[in-house]
Amino acid sequence: MLWDGQRHDCNAFGQSLEWPRFRMDHSAGQNNMDRFHLINTFVAVVDANGFAGAARKLSMSPPAVTRAINELESHLGLRLLTRTTRTVRVTEAGERYVQDCRRILMEMAEADESVSGMHASPRGRLTLTAPVLFGGLYVTPIVTEYLTRYPQVNATCIFLDRVVNLMDEGIDVAIRIGELRDSSMQAMRVGQVRRLVCAAPEYLAQHGMPLTPEDLHQHTIVASNSSSTSPEWKLQDRGEPISIRLQPRMTTTTNDAAMMAAVNGFGLTRLLSYQVAEHLKAGRLQTVLSDFEPPALPVHVVHREGRQASQRVRAFLDLAMDRLRGDPRLH
Repeated sequence: MLWDGQRHDCNAFGQSLEWPRFRMDHSAGQNNMDRFHLINTFVAVVDANGFAGAARKLSMSPPAVTRAINELESHLGLRLLTRTTRTVRVTEAGERYVQDCRRILMEMAEADESVSGMHASPRGRLTLTAPVLFGGLYVTPIVTEYLTRYPQVNATCIFLDRVVNLMDEGIDVAIRIGELRDSSMQAMRVGQVRRLVCAAPEYLAQHGMPLTPEDLHQHTIVASNSSSTSPEWKLQDRGEPISIRLQPRMTTTTNDAAMMAAVNGFGLTRLLSYQVAEHLKAGRLQTVLSDFEPPALPVHVVHREGRQASQRVRAFLDLAMDRLRGDPRLH
């Protein structure tokens, strides 16, 4: 892309940036790298954690990658990367600038898709994330149906019990459980889940049914996904929130493990309704303290592409919202 004239923009810090003049002549085209090329190279270096990896990804020579980064840093008047003989690290300025670069590249890709007619036929790679159990139970069937319907799309599913930053990690779509913190994302509510205290009927027959939150102190507790040996279970008493600090006999890093410990009659655990739905239905688990249950948590489908989402994202959103909103376990 060649520019004639001069343009002023702001970088990630609100500082005025003077875009370079690109004149419509051959020598200027040789002496000035294309703006898109510079930021694309910068993002590739960050993603590859080095110049050699970026060079391989872009089919460029390492010196060419180095020249591109040097020119971008010279133009901005900022150090974006710090280099040693072994590592390449992103500076604070680079961390903020790369987010803007990703957004620009994404918008340019969307524009290319639209003008080239790709919206008529979903294709490319869809990357999505969800909590581990939710991903296995709900998202995987939706993804397989989606891929069967659109054979020119591939999918990467990242199932983690942590909040993944969509922009930083290149995620197209996320399933989020709980109140949303990032208001910059596009979100569609598809249901809700409840936080349940439950145990196996055999355990309750032997140790008795807790009737109040304070009774939990007399029971064996299994805690999941807790970074503390004294977790707090947040409940509700006549509309007022309360917290019960407990000393679990067993703490696990996965919900699956806590659930199986409870199913096997070891003690009480607290999980989300979708996680224990099949065990409750089969009678392997039973809920307790239902009168003290806190408000339900919303379930949202979240994406980052805005109102001009690509067809592969839009097609998945439409299918996911239809399937999740129609699932009685999420109501």
